[in-house]
Amino acid sequence: MRKNSMKNTRINGEVQRALAEIIRGDLKDPRISPLTSVVSVEVAPDLKTCKAWISVYGDETVQKDTIEGLKSAEGYIRKELARSVNLRNTPEIRFIVDQSIAYGVKMSKLIDEVNHSKDE
Repeated sequence: MRKNSMKNTRINGEVQRALAEIIRGDLKDPRISPLTSVVSVEVAPDLKTCKAWISVYGDETVQKDTIEGLKSAEGYIRKELARSVNLRNTPEIRFIVDQSIAYGVKMSKLIDEVNHSKDE
């Protein structure tokens, strides 16, 4: 299976949906922020590994605690993923903090400040 094939794209979407559901509804770890979302998922073509970009609303300590909580619950998450998504192999998940949403909000505020200062 090629990296950008239609099958791989569908698998990425399905794994992303299932991961979001598991993180939102099944995990009870207090370290995991309730404002956590799965931004993107990239499953390797051999279905052995998976990168999951996670966005966490909050400061750096909240993000670090959430990633630690997700890493400690990785076995449970893989088990639930295997139960909900029927794949030949259940991928080993690597969680990565995604800063793109926070970066976008910061840039939007800076643009608003510049526009506001022009008007005055």
